[in-house]
Amino acid sequence: MSHTDHQSYRVFCIISDHRVFASKSPTVFNRVMKKAGLNATYVPFQVEAKYLGEAVRSLKILNIAGANIAVPYKEAVIPYIDVLSESANIIGAINTIAMNGDQLKGYNTNAIGIMDALEDIGFNPAGKKALILGAGGAAKAVAFVLKWLKAEQIYIAARNAPKTRNVASRVRGTPISLDDLANDSVPAHIIINATTVSSLAESQEMSELAQKMNVPGCELIFDLNYGREPNIWKTLSKDYDVRFMDGLSTLIHQARNSLALWTGVDVKAEDFKNALAD
Repeated sequence: MSHTDHQSYRVFCIISDHRVFASKSPTVFNRVMKKAGLNATYVPFQVEAKYLGEAVRSLKILNIAGANIAVPYKEAVIPYIDVLSESANIIGAINTIAMNGDQLKGYNTNAIGIMDALEDIGFNPAGKKALILGAGGAAKAVAFVLKWLKAEQIYIAARNAPKTRNVASRVRGTPISLDDLANDSVPAHIIINATTVSSLAESQEMSELAQKMNVPGCELIFDLNYGREPNIWKTLSKDYDVRFMDGLSTLIHQARNSLALWTGVDVKAEDFKNALAD
């Protein structure tokens, strides 16, 4: 390998907790980068919460060319980033770090991924009522997108009341409790699950909530997770004969945007879809 080959070889990574090894990102990115002729590799790093700051600082030391930040660190990572993109700053959560000279710059490609996924299926939230389940980094990205796309009303429901109020206040939304969802019919045209829970095995409480929810006017149930079967949100959609979408198309679009930020290379969404399907 010549000196120039060394120069052009790049390493990218994804940082999460133990869940990092369930992520499809390494497989997808490695296939896509190989097909695009990029001399690069993408690796998973499992990091404990107490070492998050050190892990992020070490990206510069290890000469990592870019990173994805997954659940549960999309908000916690922000203090260790040198500069934030405008939308990441507004959202208050990031999922992508790019090297900007010798600075780490934080972006939120979740938001654009969600927007592109909605566009793919031709669902326009403008003038519609939306319910977001969850109050973490993913929920913040969803709320930003729905506000941007002119949803008429945004409800946020999560276990943690202060966090729920915080996310709602960012978009002039309405915080509601999970109990309210179980007891009253849900006034939403679109329901987005931005929690990490999509199956009974992950949470009996959420599974029971999904069974109790009454969603008469709903047009789309959108679960940001993928690969969870049987899926409690998919079951809800079938019960009410409502369209269902999981998080795979969001993953494809956000990955495509992350890669463009890191390399300047615009790979077609189709290539990411194929990498996922193989």
